[in-house]
Amino acid sequence: MEGTTNATVIFCIVLVVFLQVSCAVSRHPAEGKFELQQNVPAVMTVNGFQEGEGGGGPAAYDGQYHSDDEFVVSLSSEWYAGGARCGRAIRIVDPSNYGINAKVVDECAGCDNEVGASSHIWKNFDLDTSLGQVDMKWSDLDF
Repeated sequence: MEGTTNATVIFCIVLVVFLQVSCAVSRHPAEGKFELQQNVPAVMTVNGFQEGEGGGGPAAYDGQYHSDDEFVVSLSSEWYAGGARCGRAIRIVDPSNYGINAKVVDECAGCDNEVGASSHIWKNFDLDTSLGQVDMKWSDLDF
């Protein structure tokens, strides 16, 4: 039993290190991996980034769970660009032109034109999370 526990711990450590390294390599992508986007129409949904929530596990960015009190998002696979936007900031803007900056920490695999936002982002837009989804636009922040 002790050998199984040790093997599980070692596997988890190796997995976390792999996720951190793979995302860190793509965090500052080489020129041409993706084009900077501006005012991209999207559907913003509620995503849970804490352990046990429906976000699908630890974030690809750092292999960690994130608090719902952080400005963090997941992006549809096309926009996530194989991790090229991992750890980068985007600006989400509502129809009234109010904007919030957020960090991309995960991919929303199987999603289409979707920004999965933490409940903190929803609260800062003064939106009720029970809406489930709202139309927004997002842009890359290049800094």
